[in-house]
Amino acid sequence: MSKHFFGDTAVLLGRSLRHITRSVDTIVTTAIMPIAMMLMFVYVFGGAIQTGSDSYVNYLLPGILLITVASGIAYTAFRLFTDIKSGIFERFQSMPTARSSVLWAHVLTSLLANSVSLVVVVLVALLMGFRSGAGVGAWLAVAGILILFTLALTWIAIIPGLTAKTVDGASAFSFPLIFLPFLSSAFVPTETMPGPVRFFAENQPVTSIVNAIRALFTEQPVGTDIWIALGWCVGILVVAYGFAMNTYRRKIA
Repeated sequence: MSKHFFGDTAVLLGRSLRHITRSVDTIVTTAIMPIAMMLMFVYVFGGAIQTGSDSYVNYLLPGILLITVASGIAYTAFRLFTDIKSGIFERFQSMPTARSSVLWAHVLTSLLANSVSLVVVVLVALLMGFRSGAGVGAWLAVAGILILFTLALTWIAIIPGLTAKTVDGASAFSFPLIFLPFLSSAFVPTETMPGPVRFFAENQPVTSIVNAIRALFTEQPVGTDIWIALGWCVGILVVAYGFAMNTYRRKIA
């Protein structure tokens, strides 16, 4: 069964990746908005924002990376919605394929596409002056956190991709996720925020994830932030996966 599942997932993954290579603009578009934000905040607002960091782009990059992922998963919901409306799901169900391989192909496609976008954003940040003395271990830790974050949000994206009535509804869910970093420590220290906003900012997942990545980049002690970040990512991933699979089973029943 596992061999059948992996083989089917690989075939369907190849299909999804071919669609992306024929529409590279989706990856480019995913990276353009975070890059535009980074340019605006660094060169327009950066001089007026006090973060205690020598370089604002160093402070800003972790939040921009999360926004990159949040904007990229909208395409996952869009591609899944398109497959459902085109009738390809019914065709797959009539074939001897592992049922869950259809979803996993979309999830892995999202992971690969978002990884490319993240690399592009980091390269632009380097051109803007981003520097990090982090070693290989720290970079691998950052990559691990971003992979978990991408998987968690991708499984959330699967749900509207399966249930939306329109293409706009399938992708619009990502807007609140893109906005969430603005109510965190991604752009300014939470200490500068008024009471209720600060409480929310310090107790939502983005802040702990941003703080953990920022500490890894700057070779500072990560403290409990990394465990809180991992807890949020794994928790969201498990819950989203459960809801997505349950929704998928009802969809194909």
